Amino acid sequence: MTTRTRRETIVFAHPFRLRGIDRELPAGAYDVVTDEELIEGLSFPVFRRVATMITVPCAPPRQSAVEMLTIEPDALRDARQADSSTSRA
Repeated sequence: MTTRTRRETIVFAHPFRLRGIDRELPAGAYDVVTDEELIEGLSFPVFRRVATMITVPCAPPRQSAVEMLTIEPDALRDARQADSSTSRA
């Protein structure tokens, strides 16, 4: 299988929560990595998402370290929408 990795930096203006992570995360910039694999046998290239991960600060007392956690893309979308609507309020 052919795979590709997309990297994106997402900025949250406010502290936020993501489903699947048991703590509130501080506002700031977060690196998001999405791995996708090529679906073979089609006449045009189509990629399927395999995993989405976010790099976050570790829980206390190790806040100076970071960890990469697997998340659901819907959870990330919801958190971004909530952050955006909080910014407008």
